[in-house]
Amino acid sequence: MPIDSQDNSKRVEALLNAAQTLSSEVENLHFSPPVSHIYNPLTYAWGPHEIYLRRFGAHRKKIIFLGMNPGPFGMVQCGIPFGEISAVRDWMGIETTVKKPAAENPKRPIEGFACTRSEVSGRRLWSLFQQRYGNAEDFFAEHFVANYCPLAFFDQARNITPDKLPSSESEPLYAACDDHLRKIIMALAPQWVIGVGGFAETRASKALAGIDVRIGKILHPSPASPAANRGWAEAASTQLAALGLWL
Repeated sequence: MPIDSQDNSKRVEALLNAAQTLSSEVENLHFSPPVSHIYNPLTYAWGPHEIYLRRFGAHRKKIIFLGMNPGPFGMVQCGIPFGEISAVRDWMGIETTVKKPAAENPKRPIEGFACTRSEVSGRRLWSLFQQRYGNAEDFFAEHFVANYCPLAFFDQARNITPDKLPSSESEPLYAACDDHLRKIIMALAPQWVIGVGGFAETRASKALAGIDVRIGKILHPSPASPAANRGWAEAASTQLAALGLWL
């Protein structure tokens, strides 16, 4: 059951400990070709991620939006889920040093907050939240955004999503991610987990089976999705209204 009695500082510490445990567990996993490089922002971009958890994870939530894994110009660069740089820096007020990963991909260099490439999915997601709630504090009063998997996988310049990994590699990864997601739910006690896309919804349904939380889905804002390109904000808002949220 959710930890109703914990105060804000204990809630934040639970999130921090869960993230650090997840980071350590996935660091020990092995991934074979065609994966050429693996990025774990919970190590080299821990600074901004810690600020994010401390600033916006101190209170219980109504809704947690759950993404798949870091994008190359978002969380990979700044440590924040769906981390469009301008949204993180200018709307959330987070900007700090990002280190370099141990093995940097020359096709996907880490530039931190100096990255000028836009994370389109993040731009669409955070723009919708900003339009509806105005300031970040009002949005995060009842909402939180997390990623299911903390790792980004590359075949040189090409992004590889976790669902494309062989089962021998994805199963131990999913086990660690499932455990982390359950810890987030225990700490934040949401009524809903909304998967941003089908993968996140499926993983949430499996990881949280038997836990008192409702699962839903919105369209993923990826530019690779024709449906998202036809008007993602309107589609996502309609889906949330159909669930009885954002009326």
